[in-house]
Amino acid sequence: MRLTTGQGGGSGGQGRAPEPRYLAVGLVIGPHGVRGELKVEVLTEDPHRFRLLRRVFLGPDGEEPAPWPLKSYRMHKGRILLQLEGCNDRTMAESMRGYLVQVPLEEAIPLNEGEYYEHQILGLEVWTEAGEHLGQVVDILYTGANDVYVIQDAESQGPELLIPAIREVVLEVDLAAGRLVIRPLEGLW
Repeated sequence: MRLTTGQGGGSGGQGRAPEPRYLAVGLVIGPHGVRGELKVEVLTEDPHRFRLLRRVFLGPDGEEPAPWPLKSYRMHKGRILLQLEGCNDRTMAESMRGYLVQVPLEEAIPLNEGEYYEHQILGLEVWTEAGEHLGQVVDILYTGANDVYVIQDAESQGPELLIPAIREVVLEVDLAAGRLVIRPLEGLW
């Protein structure tokens, strides 16, 4: 999943969780028909990325996914229908309900400048441009208009801060330093 924010720099992050091996591009919500097609909720900005794939990795969240050769995909009512080699009936497709459809990180679509994956933003330390430490990005809310970063200061146990992920607020994303610099909007908190 992609997130667009302010200015970027570096990669990695000090003291943060390692990069994931896979990125989720879909969630199996059930079977479609009787021939083993999977109905998949799209979790990527470009659902047509499936045409570039020869295989996908499926598995429950938090578990090692298994590779599955991809026979075909098609759009259907805002979702993707996947046909996997070896998944030929409704019972097998039903057994995959709730599985994440994933791709290896190295097969991810390259991002444009100023775009970040969710895992790169979560855990960043948040500072104001004046040097005030606000806490860490602990969650991301997807509102439709723009993403909102949920900031929590673990030391003070104060209330969560909600920061809109817009260029006027997010001034810098420094992945190498593990920090995000913001300019609070008037009346933001």
